[in-house]
Amino acid sequence: MFFQTMYNVVDTFCAGWLGTEALAALSISFPIFFLAVAVGSGVSQGTTALLANALGRGDEGEARRAFAQAITFILMVSVVLTVLGLLFAPSLFRILGAEGRYLKTSLGYMNVIIVGTVFLLLPMVLNSALNSAGEARPFRNFLICGCFANLLLNPLFILGWFGLPKLGTAVIGLATVLVQIGGCIYLGMRVASRDVYSKLHPAGFRPDIGTLRQIAGQAVPAALNMLTIAVGIFIVTWFVKSFGQDVVAAIGIATRLEQIALMPVIGLNFAVLSIVGQNHGAGKHDRVREAWFTNLRFGVAIMVLGGLFVWLLRKPAMLLFTDDPAVVDHGTNYLLCAALTLAAYPILFVTTFAMQGIKRPGFGVWMGLYRQLCAPFVVFHLLAVTLGWGAWGVWWCICLISWSAAAFCIAYGWRKLGR
Repeated sequence: MFFQTMYNVVDTFCAGWLGTEALAALSISFPIFFLAVAVGSGVSQGTTALLANALGRGDEGEARRAFAQAITFILMVSVVLTVLGLLFAPSLFRILGAEGRYLKTSLGYMNVIIVGTVFLLLPMVLNSALNSAGEARPFRNFLICGCFANLLLNPLFILGWFGLPKLGTAVIGLATVLVQIGGCIYLGMRVASRDVYSKLHPAGFRPDIGTLRQIAGQAVPAALNMLTIAVGIFIVTWFVKSFGQDVVAAIGIATRLEQIALMPVIGLNFAVLSIVGQNHGAGKHDRVREAWFTNLRFGVAIMVLGGLFVWLLRKPAMLLFTDDPAVVDHGTNYLLCAALTLAAYPILFVTTFAMQGIKRPGFGVWMGLYRQLCAPFVVFHLLAVTLGWGAWGVWWCICLISWSAAAFCIAYGWRKLGR
């Protein structure tokens, strides 16, 4: 997951060669890009929970059936997302303040991503078959190789190495799609090599309403939870656009740096989902509880240390991406608040994924609606506008809302898992 975040960091770094407008274009594209990622992640989480429970019961036939139908499900969803993305992306960008050349730059990048949606989503579902059995290394290998491939492809296309034409921001999206295609091939081969899934028959991919409904029952709430994050990013971007393009560019850089700091605990999410899912399927509640407690302790401890590093290195890190003083100042301010917020995230994420593992995916939706939609509408305006704090008000709102949600997660998690 560190390398997946570095993948995004490389994109942002290379966009910085093209100027502040290109950085802002990637920043406003991120909410829409994340919509597709959210759907794929939701289906992957739901599929992992179903497969882990089936494998925990020793029912390999059910695991094969669920996996085949998950592939069918994600292919259908990809077609829908591609059509909707091409239709509505221009309007969404205009809402975020993109006009003229700024709009053209943003769409040049985003349209390539939208057309390649299926290749963004399919690796996540392929990984669910591996992750549900505790095999995390193939996806790790893909992300590491993909990061380095992206590191080569971006300057190759942007700077016109080896006589290639300089094609601008759009090729950042092209590099992403090419890397994802490679990931589909590699992960597909690894899944096919496992005994459980090597017995898949083409007829298993024929849509089965009952199984698809079961997948949707787990995947849709998980996807909605992820979608609330996408909506939250959209709301933050929409809210700060009134403070200028510099602030939009700053938050695009700063959030990617924040993601790097979060990487040590993101892996805990997948650990708790697969371990809780298998032990819940096997009826071992004591190990479900132990997995939740252990992940919480490690996550919070690591993020306290991570917050210290973010606080100390926030300005030098921003200067790696841009020398625009306004962008650097706004990004540094955001990272100061982020340093105090980081320890709340493992509490939120680990509890949400643990609930997914015991087949309670709705919890994440309600938490997401509070944290990303309801509270921001009220608190953002109060601090940023009513009290006149400006962009500072938005940054502090994110901190306060995240910690209030984390407190509720501890209380609810103790009620469902801790006794």
